[in-house]
Amino acid sequence: MPSPGVNPSNAGHFGHDSTPRRPPFGLQLYTVRHALAQDFQNTLREISAIGYREVELYSFFNRGPSETRRALASAGLTCPSGHYTLAELRSGLAERIARAQELGLKYMVCALLQPSERKSLDDYRRLADLFNQVGEQTGRAGVQFVYHCHNFEFTSYGGVIPLDALLRGTDPRFVAVELDTYWVSRAGRDPVACLNRYPGRFPLIHLKDMKPGHAPTTDFKEGCDAFTEVGRGAIDWKRLLQAAQATGVKHYFVEQDLCERSGLESARISHQYLSSLEF
Repeated sequence: MPSPGVNPSNAGHFGHDSTPRRPPFGLQLYTVRHALAQDFQNTLREISAIGYREVELYSFFNRGPSETRRALASAGLTCPSGHYTLAELRSGLAERIARAQELGLKYMVCALLQPSERKSLDDYRRLADLFNQVGEQTGRAGVQFVYHCHNFEFTSYGGVIPLDALLRGTDPRFVAVELDTYWVSRAGRDPVACLNRYPGRFPLIHLKDMKPGHAPTTDFKEGCDAFTEVGRGAIDWKRLLQAAQATGVKHYFVEQDLCERSGLESARISHQYLSSLEF
């Protein structure tokens, strides 16, 4: 992908106001999954105490959507987005849309493709057709369908990159993408170049840093070795956040798949860094 620069006249601004506005940073709850399994409500309160105001679900933790929504509200949190497996989207989609509406979700995200679901470029082309159908159905309910990218969408098939195939093969009205800064970087690609190549297609972003010194890989399992807190890795966050604001990102979720300390402590370190960053 080409790597055009960010226009400094637009970076870091919303609308016609010349004053930079800091987005409300959220947290993908997978980061603190162990704490949530131990004490769901108090963990939500700790997330709020850190300073997060939004969260993204990956599981209901055996709770219904109404109960989950009340627990979030009690902690002072909102939840605009939730993750789903491809199998969940293929079967029982209407029920899941209804539960998403009950929870108040604005985005339903396909979280991950299994190896058997992404063996060839033709698989991705078929997925693009499926995503258009899913997105049209969620859109009728007022919910945007989103696909979350990883490093394997940058495997080259005869010079064609699957992420390009997905974005070109899907209707922007029905399908958007959640950019994951770690996984794009882990593939040896530039997240800013992705944002600039497809402005408006990435309403959601995972803020996830990568330790330096790791060779690029598009193998998912090999790539699970370099997670670190935001601000402690190799990503240029000021440049990235400027590009995100300039290209239409709406929700920013910190996520760390694996932590060397507690998930809550890692979430705190990332939030402290982002809150101190001038962009």
